[in-house]
Amino acid sequence: MSLWVCDGAPVELRPEATEEDLQAVIRAVYRQVLGNQHVLESDRLVNAESMLRNGDISVRNFVRMVAKSALYSSLFFECASPYRFIELNCKHLLGRPPIDQAEISAHVQTYNAEGYEADIDSYIDSDEYLENFGENIVPYPRSSTTQTGFKNSTFTRGFSLMRGNAATDREQQAKLISAVAGNLPTKVTAPAVGRGGASSSTGKRYRVAVSTATRSAEVNKYSNLEYTVNYDQLSKQVQHIHKTGGKILSITEVV
Repeated sequence: MSLWVCDGAPVELRPEATEEDLQAVIRAVYRQVLGNQHVLESDRLVNAESMLRNGDISVRNFVRMVAKSALYSSLFFECASPYRFIELNCKHLLGRPPIDQAEISAHVQTYNAEGYEADIDSYIDSDEYLENFGENIVPYPRSSTTQTGFKNSTFTRGFSLMRGNAATDREQQAKLISAVAGNLPTKVTAPAVGRGGASSSTGKRYRVAVSTATRSAEVNKYSNLEYTVNYDQLSKQVQHIHKTGGKILSITEVV
């Protein structure tokens, strides 16, 4: 196998790879799936690496084993909010941000009904994964450039998640929850410097329309509520709504 790799391009394991090629693929998988997290020797999946070396598993299944590992769970599932977990799964396993609220809801339902491993499988066994990465290409940040079939919002949201090779994904709160849930645009902004470039949004207020279900002994009763919150409260309010079983109908700016 030979290794196809160039700066910023996908990494693929091909037939007749050398041990050096294999190690480059393994490093690329750890870097992508673990969000640039430094991997100690004691954290490496030695058995999975051996299976990849022997041809017993493909790169896709090596990615699967890393994403189902105790290390991945401890970094991105146990400590992060549920929506941050989904956000990062999309980034790490599909190379893009979440597309819309329906996608987030589908993953929440998969996790609640079938568990952690089934939700990880839903990314890696998807047609999207196979069409873009196949069996032996390491997932990579596809939304770093605009993609056919994606809205421009996918590019701008991807920019918010892909913040450079030196950044890690240890932040526990979701970055895009308000934008995705409310179908709001995400500005492409440079990291904050002396002068605040995003001040135009921070003073705004938003009205959040919600459908809630309250369970009684006999039936589920539904009611509609509205919340008006400041910009800096919006993300927490959206998280609270979803944690309590509500469904966001709309998020609109209060004029």
